[in-house]
Amino acid sequence: MNEAYVAEMRNVRQAAGLMDISTLGKIDVQGPDAAIFLDRIYANGFAKLPVGRARYGVMLRDDGIVFDDGTTTRLAENRFFMTTSTAKAADVLSRLEFLLDTAWPDLRVAVTSVSDEWAAMSVAGPKSRAILSAAFPALDVSDAALAHMGLLESEWQGHALLILRLSYSGERAYEIYVGATAGEQLWSRLLEAGRAFDLKPYGVEA
Repeated sequence: MNEAYVAEMRNVRQAAGLMDISTLGKIDVQGPDAAIFLDRIYANGFAKLPVGRARYGVMLRDDGIVFDDGTTTRLAENRFFMTTSTAKAADVLSRLEFLLDTAWPDLRVAVTSVSDEWAAMSVAGPKSRAILSAAFPALDVSDAALAHMGLLESEWQGHALLILRLSYSGERAYEIYVGATAGEQLWSRLLEAGRAFDLKPYGVEA
């Protein structure tokens, strides 16, 4: 077992790895006061986050202890795409709804779980950009077009496609979101495109 995840880790460092991250919580946050709301629920600010950019955020409990963390991306002036940890997905949504109902009922914000609407996967490693270029030849994934913490919105096989350049591995990495029914198809496409770059699946232990 130890040898397996060490080998996976080494492959991510030297080539690239593919991970299924569909279990992350995904919440649509929108409304005229969405940015104000995010400023209140995160320890760091989101109101000045430009459209098309993502930011890592930390949520605290009322006693100051960390409640959850994740990234939130600004899709439009009044719309954000939030991700949460897998374990806290339901708890985060409940907390957001509770705060809107009780603490800040005047805020014009709607929060909706979209966890089941998106399949998600991460491609990480020094060869990850080359793999994305091979998988999506019509898309520009250069550093100029897709900077760190940047967003690229497109379509793939008739499904909405979001590509975020962000990393939890320490290597260059991308999170790719596609309509849930196309998840298996996209997974296969990425593996096919990555074969020449030694792309291999890896797990959270790595």
